[in-house]
Amino acid sequence: MAHTQRQQVGRRGRYTPLLLLLPLVAQAAVDIPSNFRRPPAIVTQPESVTVFSVEDLVMSCEASGNPPPFFRWTKDGEDFDPSNDTELKVSDGPSTFAFYTLSNTMDTLKKYQGRYTCLASNELGTAVSADAVLRIEVPPSQQKEKKMQVMEAEEGRSLVLNCNPPQSSMEPIIHWMDQSLHHIGLSERVMAGKDGNLYFANLEPRDSRNDYTCNVQYLATRTILAKEPISLTVTRSNAVLRNRRPHMMRPSGVHSTYQALRGQTLELECIVQGLPTPKVSWLRKDGEMSETRASRRMSDRRLIFTNISEADTGEYQCIASNSQGKITHTYSVFVEAAPYWTREPKSQLYAPGETVRLDCQADGIPTPVISWTINGVPLSSTAEEPRRTLTSGGSLILKDVDYGDTAIFQCRASNRHGSIVTNANVHVIKLPPQILTDDAITYTFIKGSDALLECESFGSPKPKVTWESSSASSLLADARMNLLTTGGLEIWNVSHEDAGLYTCSLQNTSLSISAELQVLNRTVILSPAQALRAQREQAAIFTCLAVADPKLGSLQIQWRKNNQKLFVKRNDEKYRMEGPNLIVMNTSPEDEGVYTCQAITNMDKAEVNSTLTVYDRPDPPSALQISESKHRRLTLSWTPGDDHKSPVQEFLVEFEDQDAKDHEWEELKRVGGSSQRAALVLWPFMSYRFRVTAINEAGESAPSRPSDVHRVAAEAPDMNPEDVRSESTDPDTLLITWEEMDQRNFNGPDFMYRVMWRRVLGEGPDWHSNYTTAPPLLVTGTGNFSAFEIKVQAVNKRGHGPDLDPVIGYSGEDVPLEAPMDVGVEILNSTAIEVTWATVDKWTVRGRLLGYKIHLTRVGTRGHPRGRRAREPTVMLVTGATEQKKVIDNLRPYSRYTLAVSVFNSKGDGPPSETLTFVTEEGAPGPPDSLTLDSPSESEMTLRWTPPSLPNGILLGYELQYQRIVDGDNSPMQVENIHDPAVTHLTLKGLDRHSHYRFYLRGRTASGNGEAVVKEGATTLEGAPPANISVSVGDNYANFSWTSKKRHRSVHFQIHYLRKNARSDWRTVDKVNSAQSFYQLQGLVPGSHYHLRFTYSNKTFWDSDVQMEGAGVKEVQQSFATQGWFIGVVSAVSLLLLVLLILCFVRRGKGGKYSVKDKEEGPMDSEARPMKDETFGEYSDLEEKRAASQASLCHDSKLCSQDADPDQDLFGSSALTTEVNLDESLVSQYSRPSEAADRSPLNGLSVSFLD
Repeated sequence: MAHTQRQQVGRRGRYTPLLLLLPLVAQAAVDIPSNFRRPPAIVTQPESVTVFSVEDLVMSCEASGNPPPFFRWTKDGEDFDPSNDTELKVSDGPSTFAFYTLSNTMDTLKKYQGRYTCLASNELGTAVSADAVLRIEVPPSQQKEKKMQVMEAEEGRSLVLNCNPPQSSMEPIIHWMDQSLHHIGLSERVMAGKDGNLYFANLEPRDSRNDYTCNVQYLATRTILAKEPISLTVTRSNAVLRNRRPHMMRPSGVHSTYQALRGQTLELECIVQGLPTPKVSWLRKDGEMSETRASRRMSDRRLIFTNISEADTGEYQCIASNSQGKITHTYSVFVEAAPYWTREPKSQLYAPGETVRLDCQADGIPTPVISWTINGVPLSSTAEEPRRTLTSGGSLILKDVDYGDTAIFQCRASNRHGSIVTNANVHVIKLPPQILTDDAITYTFIKGSDALLECESFGSPKPKVTWESSSASSLLADARMNLLTTGGLEIWNVSHEDAGLYTCSLQNTSLSISAELQVLNRTVILSPAQALRAQREQAAIFTCLAVADPKLGSLQIQWRKNNQKLFVKRNDEKYRMEGPNLIVMNTSPEDEGVYTCQAITNMDKAEVNSTLTVYDRPDPPSALQISESKHRRLTLSWTPGDDHKSPVQEFLVEFEDQDAKDHEWEELKRVGGSSQRAALVLWPFMSYRFRVTAINEAGESAPSRPSDVHRVAAEAPDMNPEDVRSESTDPDTLLITWEEMDQRNFNGPDFMYRVMWRRVLGEGPDWHSNYTTAPPLLVTGTGNFSAFEIKVQAVNKRGHGPDLDPVIGYSGEDVPLEAPMDVGVEILNSTAIEVTWATVDKWTVRGRLLGYKIHLTRVGTRGHPRGRRAREPTVMLVTGATEQKKVIDNLRPYSRYTLAVSVFNSKGDGPPSETLTFVTEEGAPGPPDSLTLDSPSESEMTLRWTPPSLPNGILLGYELQYQRIVDGDNSPMQVENIHDPAVTHLTLKGLDRHSHYRFYLRGRTASGNGEAVVKEGATTLEGAPPANISVSVGDNYANFSWTSKKRHRSVHFQIHYLRKNARSDWRTVDKVNSAQSFYQLQGLVPGSHYHLRFTYSNKTFWDSDVQMEGAGVKEVQQSFATQGWFIGVVSAVSLLLLVLLILCFVRRGKGGKYSVKDKEEGPMDSEARPMKDETFGEYSDLEEKRAASQASLCHDSKLCSQDADPDQDLFGSSALTTEVNLDESLVSQYSRPSEAADRSPLNGLSVSFLD
């Protein structure tokens, strides 16, 4: 279906438009004279009616025209004037006419039955209505019946409960209900027929009830008739229910014929009986069944054709089947058709002199007959007109018309199923041409649809329309372009190339309009159709991804189930929308169907149909039967239950032993899902009950009801125990054991094992035997490791098991008596030897010889054997029973070992041989235990190592190899030989300061050089100041970070800072270590501007300006700190501190020693210098000299200065700084700045106060 969007942007014409309802022209704005006459037209047709009461008799007709038409009626082809009938009342208006009865009884209405026709006429002609049939019928009423019908039937039989609704032309609706007005449940087994009866395919005890009530509903009369209730009692059968093959209940027989009319609904019914309940399927024998018009309802018992057509004529079959067989019923369907139009004549305006052609074609089965009338009068009853011709195809041609030919022509099509009539107005008039369609309309169509550009014109004679396009020279040359008789331009399968501006013109006039065509992409659903299968109570997820042209507006996704809209609420328990997904939750069989995703825009729609099938575990099998029972075999058959849309994969047959103490169900056999029987092999001397479980992809069904008990007689054993063997472990005994047999294989009562044995050699053919009920059996006095033939046979009251062959077993073993002789050792190399020995006599082994054990112990080095306590653990090596030599490797060179050999069996080890002692040869040493590198200068490297922990001989010295590391690894190797094994370090000189080296160090013995220890390294370069310095500031601090240069020694540098726009000097933080990578400068003034400078070796390598955060101090506010009393207290305290300092220095000058030591290399700011942890050490000479040189504490000191430093705080806290020794790393980050060293005589002095 084409979707268009019309945008009216203008209107053409100079006259006031008049909206006219013309049968000649579609409703439009036409500039015609106001007194223009119009022929009559039937607006509302009279309707056929069945009269059940006097109020139902109403017959009406409505028509239009100018001048207004007048009405008349015919009844059964004869004139009928309702106004002349005293029992009828007429309602006659300007455009309507109706009549109805005044009678109060139905008996007087029978004379009005018949076929009525309405005719509406004015001066331009007469319009004729369709026929309306009026029927008189008495409404259905309740019939007299027995108060209650009592029925009794046996379980498993079929049954029909009759309804017998009253006869009526109306089709009743049947409801089978109980006394509580609850519907009787319908299923495959219980079905309501179209005749109203209730059919039971097979009865079950639960069908018993005394209130089966048939309720007959007639919609037209709004009547419900309740029949008398029926009592049904289902009696249980004492015998096993016998299954029955299907039989037809409705319709009966094997063939039936149905006839329907085109457009009607036809229902084919197939109600069958049988046990188990048959399954029903439908097929069409002579073609494919329509998927759109044919549907299955009522558990597939009805095949319903909706809007049936001639194509549905054919033969259909209902196939009913169960485990006992199948039956078919054939339906011959014939579809005929009442007449219907295939081409109707059109009302039109004509100019004088034109030729009129009225085409009238109809179809139907049988083929309808076409006839014409003029103003309701048959052509045969009018005067002959040479200008009028009637073709064989039913067309009427009228040549050279004039004004007197204006009339209304009726075409009627009739067959045995009815007739239809249509009116065509021939109005001869002359009017100027006009274009009725608005100018500058924009048409929007979807790509691939059929576009229609309208250009409706009006005039008499009818104007001729032409179309032009800005993109094509000749439109009609394109096969997709079609000029319609209405003037419109139709474009099939429109594409983007068709978009543009089109012009419609009327020939021989200056009239034209333009139209713009826009072509948009169609909406597409990207997700393919889905055929989902969901297990019951699980969720199913449908996905619908769609794209639409942006110009189509918003895209909406609408889901439908079986063509019904789904309204998904926010907290819906059944459906949930998540993005493009529709989630069907907690699925059940009611959720099955066709789910349609519709992607809808304001112009088009795309949809994809998906299906949902809900499957579940199958119903349990039923009707278990045992047959073909012979000896230990039988056949078990059953009837499968409903598989619930998931085919049965297999059936599980289980049994229960009635004679067992614990009655447990056990698996016996599994058969395929298509099987309905299983051949079973049973054990004797058991009582069986069977049950069957069906299994599909959803899981297992409930087990079936158990079968009857089946007993199998006792028999002699048919098998013997397996895995008979000797497990003798003790000397002089024979322990015989075996695998116990399953109790089911005992086959009879008094089951025992008969155990038999005899020596392989020396005892003759006689067997020793004993009986026991369980393994093992112990025999004594058998000697050590003697061979016996043994066998075990099953025995019960009915006999013994089959003959069997003996197996060989041995009596118990004892430990060996003797050790191997002629043990020898051959030295192969420094780490390997070969050990040899002679075999031992078999009788001394006293068992099965398993092999030899070599006991090897390292007792020390070759020159220094260890004591017994220091010996290493003994290593044991095992050989095979046939070996007489063994190569042992991975020994330690230059070592002393002891060795002995013993023989062993499963009982244990024999005595060891005499101990042999041997020594291994000297070998190459292992690698030195460690190697470290140290660089005293840029061209020197000192190597230090520890000797090898595994010298493997006498260490003679070392070999050092080294080379530069370059690409390609082909630099020359340098060699240094060290001949003194006591040397543990070596300094290499003249190395390249720009290169890295790889060092190889090996130990050396008389056997040669050993494994090397490898180390890589480079010399350390002279120190350099840091690089990549960054700074961040706060209110009163500045943080510095930097990057130390690799391979360079750490250095100390200075930080200088100057507060700008203030009367202050440069301050210095001395000896900041470059290895720290971070330093925080504290005590700065908020809001101030500082200049920073970093120096190393009196050279500046970085400087910068920084602005501190916070507001600067602009004015000193009056506070208690400016009061006289506070100044006096501060002065007194300062004086006391000064006296204490003088006393300390006087005592120190007299030779007193203090536990104070400054380990810094040079003078440092007393606030910013990092402190060492070694505070309390010896008093050095340097410290004495430094103290002696300080003759006066007040020389150039702030302590004695009367001029206050402008940078000191309000309380004079910067006047004195006392240094406290802290951890060096902590002070490097949080030391406080002081003045330059040349301004403080206390610089570099550490003071400790001792108690």
